Amino acid sequence: MANQIILDLGDITRLDVDCIVNAAKTTLLGGGGVDGAIHHAAGPELLEECRTLNGCETGEAKITKGYRLPASYVIHTVGPVYSGGARDKILLRNCYLNSLNLAKENGIHSIAFPSISTGNYGYPAEEAVPIAYQAVTDWLNEDPEYDMKVIFSCFDDATYELYQKLI
Repeated sequence: MANQIILDLGDITRLDVDCIVNAAKTTLLGGGGVDGAIHHAAGPELLEECRTLNGCETGEAKITKGYRLPASYVIHTVGPVYSGGARDKILLRNCYLNSLNLAKENGIHSIAFPSISTGNYGYPAEEAVPIAYQAVTDWLNEDPEYDMKVIFSCFDDATYELYQKLI
């Protein structure tokens, strides 16, 4: 398998990949949007394991089992709440890079990302999508010997179209 970037329009919780990424809150104890959908689909065991992780800082990532999901693992990353400042971009980029690094450390070769921070955290998708795409392509280019399939799982047509323009 060579490095690949794939677009998907639909429900990230249904993807048959090694790992899905959760756009989590700092507590890792569930929430709305994709976070709530992942916790619901994975079952109560996910929350039990998340309680043992002592939260997660913005831009960082932690890993759990996938439980009732098709994915074997969930990587939880906390995106920035959009402020319009320069630090937002750095923290959002770190979400993708730290998730990919954690995936590699755990032998994961296929990973699906939601559009981190573009829901309740208010990051404009037209700004977030290029950051996400660039972070992933940079990681793939810096680590070409590690086979990784990356899926950008888009919940809506507008986000999907933004990614389509880049890919």
